[in-house]
Amino acid sequence: MEITALQKKVDEWIKTVGVRYFSELTNMAILTEETGEVARIIARRYGEQSEKDSDKTKDLGEELADVLFVTLCLANQTGTDLQAAFDKKMKIKTERDANRHFNNEKLK
Repeated sequence: MEITALQKKVDEWIKTVGVRYFSELTNMAILTEETGEVARIIARRYGEQSEKDSDKTKDLGEELADVLFVTLCLANQTGTDLQAAFDKKMKIKTERDANRHFNNEKLK
């Protein structure tokens, strides 16, 4: 599914189920909260912190989807075409990093 389709799907959900968008500032706070939940899982499951029993049932995919959902909301609210922005960013990264990572001794 293209990002544009995801943006439309979120917008339809907001209009039919969610009543209205939260303000941009509220959604930024929610995005920060959701990102923190992802960080907690990663730190405990893949990092050095021990994972509490209550964290073992947390679904990383679900938390990442929360981050994506709120990001799509913010894009819709601010009139950002995420598909165009993503495509542009991938082009920039591809041109800039064409050989950079292959020549990085740390990655070998």
